[in-house]
Amino acid sequence: MPQLDLLPDALLSTTRAVRKRLDLTRPVEPEVLRECLELAVQAPTGRNRQRWDFIVVTDAEQRRALAEVYWRGPELPQPMLTAHLPGANFTRARRGEHITDKTFEGLNALIEHLDKVPALVIPCIHGRTEGASILEQANTWGSILPAVWSFMLAARSRGLGTCWTTLSPYCEHEVAQLLGIPHHEIMQAALIPVAYTLGTNFRPGPRVSLEQVVHWNRW
Repeated sequence: MPQLDLLPDALLSTTRAVRKRLDLTRPVEPEVLRECLELAVQAPTGRNRQRWDFIVVTDAEQRRALAEVYWRGPELPQPMLTAHLPGANFTRARRGEHITDKTFEGLNALIEHLDKVPALVIPCIHGRTEGASILEQANTWGSILPAVWSFMLAARSRGLGTCWTTLSPYCEHEVAQLLGIPHHEIMQAALIPVAYTLGTNFRPGPRVSLEQVVHWNRW
């Protein structure tokens, strides 16, 4: 499929969390999703165990059912709060020092229209981390995060927008029941909305200076 003309540095610095600029009217072709997933599973993984699975939800009725799980899902911890829409309850983020008005509005829009997003991808990993040691947690998350980021980079290069959300883990039991996931052995890492973007001109995001976050030789 055609790809955007992005050099590696531009791809890495402009793959943003896209919430409001998703084209909810344009389908995402299965072959494009497959291309992105083929690249995702080339990511490094601990001991080459490849413990990942990806659930791709594109059916309209299934997307609606999945969205309804989140709309009526359990109340989220701070800084999340519950808001209401006619016929559905869905979560809204509370503004704080760590979240901008723009992010707040984008998250609201995404959750409200989640059922209209053409594709919803849930990356999963074999093994659960409840009560696990820091080492076990690092091994588990380190075996799924690179693959998901590769998927998001591949999507960006094809004109698609994505966003890492933790909606699925918040409602993990309900999502597992809906999608037939064996909850006792498979952990849902995220919910990734996928859609073509409205325009492809994304810029690097605001970040603190390296002097504030980089430590040479010691803290």
